[in-house]
Amino acid sequence: MTSSPGTALVTGATGTTGSRTAAGLLAAGHRVRAASRTAAATLPGAEPVRFDWYDPDTHDAALTGTDRVYLVPPPGDPDPAAVMLPFLHRARALGLRRAVLLSSSAVPEGGPAVGEVHRTLPGLFDAWAVLRPSWFMQNFTGTHLHAATLRETGGFSTATGDGRIGYVDADDIAAVAVRALTDAHAPRADLVLTGPQALRHDDIAAVLTEVTGRPAVHRRLTYEGMRDHLERAAGMPPEFAALLAGLDRAIADGAEDRTTDTVRRVTGRAPNDFRTVVVRESAPVP
Repeated sequence: MTSSPGTALVTGATGTTGSRTAAGLLAAGHRVRAASRTAAATLPGAEPVRFDWYDPDTHDAALTGTDRVYLVPPPGDPDPAAVMLPFLHRARALGLRRAVLLSSSAVPEGGPAVGEVHRTLPGLFDAWAVLRPSWFMQNFTGTHLHAATLRETGGFSTATGDGRIGYVDADDIAAVAVRALTDAHAPRADLVLTGPQALRHDDIAAVLTEVTGRPAVHRRLTYEGMRDHLERAAGMPPEFAALLAGLDRAIADGAEDRTTDTVRRVTGRAPNDFRTVVVRESAPVP
């Protein structure tokens, strides 16, 4: 059961989960304000609006007339709460009723980065949800550093060793986000999202090799090597590179070796597996 149609503000609307969430909302008959720094009109049926986390002058115009928001934190910021919390207080003052936050399975409530926003959200809105997906399967097919280095060098680097991750399809994240934004009763919960299997990066490389026909190699780095790689290859600030390399080290110790039933429980269907996603996203565009 869904709530009465309203207007959803989708931040990061040109990104991996934002674009999919906006499309899902439109397909379900909801009005969408698609927020991005350029106000690009990339999604038919959505109203494009300029929005920049770091430019408060864009916030009121984006919020006006909306009653719910999908929150994608500013990428690469080790302290997103500094810009997100003032925005959320303003959103509440303007009458926003529901907020769904994209966080990470690696970041608990009150933890680093977006964890502080997670902790604050339930005190601001009666209707809320925090989505904590595992790593995205699209990291190997889209614009992520792993995908870019695969295309350029035939391999990708991590400091995860033999640690396993329940990689999740961004389509499944978006499907959960749509339900969290539109169901009559918001989840009011912390939802950890995974795919159906926890895989090692060596397993990921084997699937990529088999499906694409191109050799894919998982290059194992130390924590220090991964930190330096993120700074050098991705141009990340040292603090954020160290944070991500630390997450890899935690994965090596088993922190992400799990699967959940959240996608099935919320959407009514099973989550997609990695092979299915690679086949789908490797297919030629007609």
